[in-house]
Amino acid sequence: MNISESNYSSETALFREVVPAGKPFMYTIAKGQVVRILDLEGNQAVDTLFYNAKDSEERYDASNTIREQGNLYLSTGSRLLSNEGNLMLTIIADTCGRHDTLGGACSAESNTVRYALDKHHMHSCRDSFIMALAEHDQGMSKRDLPSNINFFMNVPVSPDGKLSFADGISAAGRYVEMRAEMDILILISNCPQLNNPCNAYNPTPVEVLVWDPQ
Repeated sequence: MNISESNYSSETALFREVVPAGKPFMYTIAKGQVVRILDLEGNQAVDTLFYNAKDSEERYDASNTIREQGNLYLSTGSRLLSNEGNLMLTIIADTCGRHDTLGGACSAESNTVRYALDKHHMHSCRDSFIMALAEHDQGMSKRDLPSNINFFMNVPVSPDGKLSFADGISAAGRYVEMRAEMDILILISNCPQLNNPCNAYNPTPVEVLVWDPQ
């Protein structure tokens, strides 16, 4: 873990929006701007994707990011790379200390496999992503959904390579903050998952804040 505080005050943010649990969020962040995702009530999983705002074919790539930093988890100093190997964002502050890169987004299919057949109908992050892309209306679809980051989510990896979805390690008021190294389109699904201990089985809202560079 690499805990570090922000130099930015919420009172000076040029943009603030609360994202309810189970809802998507999209926003364009200019190069040099700083974005913060704030866990308002604690242990909420925030499934997040990043795209080059000028060319959506370039997007966050988990494999490149993990390989380049030699770490499965993200925290202060982590460099988020694209599928073209370019630097997209840098984490500049983090009061949670660890964020998941492997757990993926919940979907109707994963809800069925992980939990039970009767969970198939439940709203999922994949649903939220697809709804947001449809509203964005720039020709993007479910085929444009790569592996995502799960901010604040605790997914330990065992020595034999197995994943487990464990109790969250975040708390109310903790946040992760990133500087955009190119113009970025951020896509968030504030996870609606009711079957996962990562959010104590209680999805809650988060807040997104944006600043111009100091």
